[in-house]
Amino acid sequence: MDIKSKIILISGPTASGKSDQADKLAKKIGGEIINADSMQVYKELKVLTARPSKTRKIKYHLYGFLSVKKKFSTGDWLKLTLKKIKQIRERGKIPIIVGGTGLYFKSLIDGLVKIPNIPLKFRYVIRTKHNKIGQEKFYQKLLKIDPKIKNHINPKDPQRTLRAYEIKKFTKVSMIDWFKKTKKNFEDKDFIKIYFDIPRNILIDQINNRVDRMFASDVEKEVIKFNALKVKKDYSANKVIGIREINQYLKKEATLEETKEKISTKTRQYAKRQSTWSRKHMSSWQFINPLNKVLARKFFK
Repeated sequence: MDIKSKIILISGPTASGKSDQADKLAKKIGGEIINADSMQVYKELKVLTARPSKTRKIKYHLYGFLSVKKKFSTGDWLKLTLKKIKQIRERGKIPIIVGGTGLYFKSLIDGLVKIPNIPLKFRYVIRTKHNKIGQEKFYQKLLKIDPKIKNHINPKDPQRTLRAYEIKKFTKVSMIDWFKKTKKNFEDKDFIKIYFDIPRNILIDQINNRVDRMFASDVEKEVIKFNALKVKKDYSANKVIGIREINQYLKKEATLEETKEKISTKTRQYAKRQSTWSRKHMSSWQFINPLNKVLARKFFK
């Protein structure tokens, strides 16, 4: 497979070994790595997010460059990534994009829908109506104002139902038509798309080992420093797995072993959600077991 002109995408659940494999591949083929993990962008949370250590032999991009007190959207990531891809190619290197944030990859492959920002007050009114009448009746209301949505949204999916309703009500244009207007940045043939489909039992062991390494690296100190920054509650950094659990440990509301188990459990649940999302939205990707060295070598040949 000729990969000189390709953009290599590597995704998979958390703790599946993406970063290590990407580092080895970059050294082998002359690549540079771009981060596609929404939590590894934060400079103050290196241990909690398992941010990979940079090596001198290859260049890393978009890791640990943003303050936890800053907001960062998928659109922000895409804009920076497109710029990095251009720069990497100009240096004669191969862009390797690595991470577990599915929406980042989706925006890169399919383009980003440029829907106008919908005011929070407007969205609140619609959500109040949804809570009052329930998903089933609300979905029927959506079909009345936007019949194009039928067969595109699961009637039992409240999140997408609400989003479609908001878009149609606010912009007077169907979400389907907004997607049709979206311009792609690349052709599908420009990508090599790899998903690490690691066996569940091995993934669980790797998650547990990661949690042990976190505490061996004084993750408690990182959380204490994070607390001192007083990050606004609605900012994404607060969603990093481990912050809440470690704060409970610091308050002596849980033992060390209980804290580790809570973090491991929550991480396993997150990994499962990642895998479920990926199987639904990444059907065109190559699902491989990275532990199968014969298969991995054959794919990158």
